[in-house]
Amino acid sequence: MASGVRFDGVWKKFRRGEIHDSLRDLIPAVARHFVRPDLRPPLSEQEFWAVRDVSFDVGMGHALGIIGPNGAGKSTILKLLTKILRPDRGIREVHGRMGMLIEIAAGFHPDLTGRENVFLQGAIMGMKRVEIARKFNEIVEFSEIEDFIDTPVKRYSSGMNARLGFAIAAHVDPDVLIIDEVLSVGDFRFQDKAFGRIQTMCTSGIPVVLVTHQLDRIATLCTEAMLLDHGQVRLHGTPSDCIQEYTMGAATAPIDSADCALTIDELRFEAADIVRSGDRLAFQLSGRSRSDFDADATDLHVSVRSATTGTVLFSTGALPCGVELPRDRAFDVSFDFQANLVPGLYHVETAVWDQARQRIVRSGPAKSFTVQAGASPFGGSIQLNAAMSVMPRSNGTASQKSDSTITTPSGILINS
Repeated sequence: MASGVRFDGVWKKFRRGEIHDSLRDLIPAVARHFVRPDLRPPLSEQEFWAVRDVSFDVGMGHALGIIGPNGAGKSTILKLLTKILRPDRGIREVHGRMGMLIEIAAGFHPDLTGRENVFLQGAIMGMKRVEIARKFNEIVEFSEIEDFIDTPVKRYSSGMNARLGFAIAAHVDPDVLIIDEVLSVGDFRFQDKAFGRIQTMCTSGIPVVLVTHQLDRIATLCTEAMLLDHGQVRLHGTPSDCIQEYTMGAATAPIDSADCALTIDELRFEAADIVRSGDRLAFQLSGRSRSDFDADATDLHVSVRSATTGTVLFSTGALPCGVELPRDRAFDVSFDFQANLVPGLYHVETAVWDQARQRIVRSGPAKSFTVQAGASPFGGSIQLNAAMSVMPRSNGTASQKSDSTITTPSGILINS
């Protein structure tokens, strides 16, 4: 049977507070189950659904990213997949050897050395001793703690524990990979190294299920995504669609029910919603104001948010831009900005801004746009449209000025 994950109509409930396990509670519950059979297992007064009728399949070559707020049921699904928990109803199956990047240092024995814990943890993960021995040097080299491998792990820092635990888990050759919030392991440099390793595993063709709050990792690693909300599937689709629904759903929810003299009705792009990094993106806003509108007290607010991280990258308004909105009439506003952004998915969001309270009082329409790579590739988190020039030297001294010059995009004159 081919490797893969099957989750079919799974329900899981938990109980709040104290558990009463007496016959007095058990007999009525069993009686209700037979008298009133239902697709859903019955709930008692203190129980709640952590997972409600969730279904998905992950086959070879596919990676599913599961996102959602805290308490949405993400970790419960992983515990069901790894058989830590049993479902109350439905089918969950994992075919093939499972590799789990979950609580990566949880199985370490503090009194054993790092070397001994490599073999212990590897055995817990299903590796044979000869396989662990064959990969031992590679694991230790990846962890970057060679000098301390024969030291008891109780003397390790939390970062060293995380490095060694990840190195062991990342060198299992699984048929199915389950990942839960381990993409921020170690320092910044090791995080990049760990992410590269996970990316290699994800693109090797094995089925992958990934849970993380790092939305940019979902966008990079996954072929599909699922957005959970209170144990239910809110959206199952592409990573960009699910991330957009998640971030925009939180960003555009009404903030204040206060009566506003300013209303924003529509946001529309003047051209395509795809722009190259460093180019300008233009859009138009349509709104209306009442006779009691005060342009000094209430403003039109525009912001740009990263869809992968949820971070607001830029915000401004009519007043900062030197624009005065009309009173008691409908109006259109043209707006454009230079998309000095790394390639990815972003949101333009609009709102009504209260100047006195310095806060948003009513959310307006929002739209997504995509930034593609520009003409000049770059690294980092922002496009600075850099220009570089070269001034040739001869015989170790600066060359003499010539009559011709070259002008760079930034206006710098270069002798030629």
